[in-house]
Amino acid sequence: MTLAPQRSSASRPGTAGAEEPTVLSPGAGSRREGPGALPWVMGTAVAVAVAGAAFGFNGVLRGWAWYSPVFSTVLAVAFSMAMLRSLRARTWLVAAGGLVALVVSLTFIFFRQHSIAGFIPSPETMTYLGKFLRRASETVLAESTPVAPNAGIVMLICAVLGLLVILIDALAFPLALPATSGLGILAILVVPAIVKPQSVGVLGFVGAAIGYLLILGCSHWFTPDARTLADTARNPGQLRRGAVTAAAALTVTLLLQPVIPGFDQGTFPQGSRLNPFGSATGLNPMISLGNSLRSPSGDGRITFATNAPTTPYLRSVTVDSFDGDSWSPDDRESTRQPGTGRIESGLDTAATEFRIITAVNTGQYTSPYLPSPYAPESVNGLTGRWSWDPATLSIKGIDTNSRDQQYVVTSVTPQLTAALLARASDPVRGVPEQFLREPSNVPEVVRSTAKTVTAGAATPYARAMAIQRYLRSTEFSYSLQSPVQGGYDGNGLSVLADFLAQKSGYCIHFASAMAVMARLEGIPSRIAVGYAPGRPTGATVAVSGQGPLPEFEVDARDAHAWPELYFQGVGWVPFEPTPSRGVVPAYATEAAAPSGASTNERNDALTPGDGSTQAPVPAPGAVPLPGTGTPAAGGGYSAQALYGLGAVLLLALIVASPRLVRGGVRRRRLRTAARGYPGTAGTALPAWVELRDLAMDYGVAPGASETPRHFSARLRASAALGEPGVTDGPGQRAAAALTEDFEREQYGRPGAAGSADDAGSADPADSAAARIALVQAALRSNAGPLVRLRAAWLPPSVMSGWRRALSLPGRAISRTAQRTRRGLAGSWGKIRNSVRRVRRG
Repeated sequence: MTLAPQRSSASRPGTAGAEEPTVLSPGAGSRREGPGALPWVMGTAVAVAVAGAAFGFNGVLRGWAWYSPVFSTVLAVAFSMAMLRSLRARTWLVAAGGLVALVVSLTFIFFRQHSIAGFIPSPETMTYLGKFLRRASETVLAESTPVAPNAGIVMLICAVLGLLVILIDALAFPLALPATSGLGILAILVVPAIVKPQSVGVLGFVGAAIGYLLILGCSHWFTPDARTLADTARNPGQLRRGAVTAAAALTVTLLLQPVIPGFDQGTFPQGSRLNPFGSATGLNPMISLGNSLRSPSGDGRITFATNAPTTPYLRSVTVDSFDGDSWSPDDRESTRQPGTGRIESGLDTAATEFRIITAVNTGQYTSPYLPSPYAPESVNGLTGRWSWDPATLSIKGIDTNSRDQQYVVTSVTPQLTAALLARASDPVRGVPEQFLREPSNVPEVVRSTAKTVTAGAATPYARAMAIQRYLRSTEFSYSLQSPVQGGYDGNGLSVLADFLAQKSGYCIHFASAMAVMARLEGIPSRIAVGYAPGRPTGATVAVSGQGPLPEFEVDARDAHAWPELYFQGVGWVPFEPTPSRGVVPAYATEAAAPSGASTNERNDALTPGDGSTQAPVPAPGAVPLPGTGTPAAGGGYSAQALYGLGAVLLLALIVASPRLVRGGVRRRRLRTAARGYPGTAGTALPAWVELRDLAMDYGVAPGASETPRHFSARLRASAALGEPGVTDGPGQRAAAALTEDFEREQYGRPGAAGSADDAGSADPADSAAARIALVQAALRSNAGPLVRLRAAWLPPSVMSGWRRALSLPGRAISRTAQRTRRGLAGSWGKIRNSVRRVRRG
């Protein structure tokens, strides 16, 4: 017969001492209890968390057609692992089963026709997998959100989410770290938070939060922490405390977000993304200009004053490397030249040159590249270190960026004419090969279109004009929305083929089409990224030696890309193939050439071929000369002061956090001791734990195997509570009383300890809080200054707990590694013994 031990601490009033020992049938004690519903409930919670967080991808991918395969993959992996765990499979076997389920699911959903029996991968599956991954890479690198949900990108998302299901399940179940599983859920939310202008969105945030709470709830319901006071997670106080904690956390989040740097507008989770340096409004050199052009607020305002006869383009960076998937800049770090006081423009001398002075104030525009008119000969007034590329004349910061820069650019502009360019028909020499390199996978529609458009053109200039004429014809229209709706918002070759078929897009599509077709026709090409000519502000800027110059402005909505083609003996020449955008240069203007339709509203007073965009010059205002080091407006100082104050408050909070935590823990324990813990009859345990922690804080740490009576005697006999050997002081008597109450409650007869009501009716002077106060006063009065300082601001009871918490992940990983090593060793031993038996037999 086996007797189940009685738990006196779980006795309830009125039933104490009434329980009889439970008699178990023979063999019942050794019967292994099944896993029950826990694997399935936890699997469902993990699936809800991952599938819910995946809602945030709406807006990264267009529409909802992608969600069905994502949901199917997540469910297949989660429930496959739950089934294996319900069959008591080993931990490593459950994870391996999840991987197998992921592979089978992906094969069935995406490669059914190229696999064995529709779900087993084959060599043909691997071939198509490579194609899908290349398509996903092209989508990530070359397209702007929201992207069309092509099979490649959807397959990649399904694979990543399936792996995260396995990771989150491992953290929540075998590693017993359910709270840490939130890191996997956070990894899902990071992608839309970075990519989408509106951040994660309500659906993604709510779905992730519900799933995470389900994981925590399931873990605490089925496997409660034995270190807490609750005998079970079903304790009625848990729900109330959880709700209060959640409400407090949400309230603090909503109240603090307006003053945290980066949350400038909106309400979490719809607010702007966290960025202590402000919003980055610089151009993306990978040419994802769609979001900038569609920006309703026009961030990144730049002002400039110039003596140019026509408002110049501001050129930021040149992208010249094209591998068929995307255009990208080649910074050529090894050949860049330091300093901007003298820049060799490298222009050929076939044309007359004009020198232009432009004073630029970048404001909040933030980019590693510096906007300037082409071709710069010098830039003065910059702060920080800068370098320039001899091949493209792009200017890039070494240890700084363009934010809050005021500088003066001296640039040289050649006076080009159509006749001059028509005569530049010599073979190209001295141009790096990368400007002529043709992609290896050019779609046939692109190649045939270039050949048809340039048919009959005898010179490079004639071919360039034919391409520009074709793209600016009435067959094409300028639209920011058509590429998004049609799923070809990017600059890869597949996107370019779609653009030539749809004949609607914005500057990046037109510039990329002309640059690629020019290379196919043997003309070196590259794409410049910057700003189209701006609008007059009505103000003037006084520049030394120039007098008052009219001021213009541009912002993110003026972001632009245009092609530059190289002609031997002339140099790099810009063209404008985008209809109703920017200004067509005089040398590329054809009389009575009709232009395509446009939805562009940013070209006020910028008519192609217009000779000038100068505004009437008003009286000069008191505008500081760029480059003189005049501080920016006071807004910058107020922002810096706010950041400094926030940093000081954060530092103070970090320093005070051990003290705050210690005080909170003490108050909670004493409140529990004063009212009794729900479902128990005793009040001495919280007070006893507080006594042990107080002693540890003041240098009398309890031993690991020390009994309560021995520890109490050692504490009372020590100098920490008074004179050694004196045991009748207030602190000693209070410690003795706390020890007596704890021993009576823990080791006395059931029902002998007073109930919570009895404790509440006792003399307040004999309460746990009063006794703890006497012990604390005695400890403090007998401690030295350094000990008191440590006990108040760095209490060992708190710091040791934090150290144990920080080491938990490492210990869990170490235990898992040891189990895995033992499992592998055991498996290897079995295999080796089997082989030996076969050899012997």
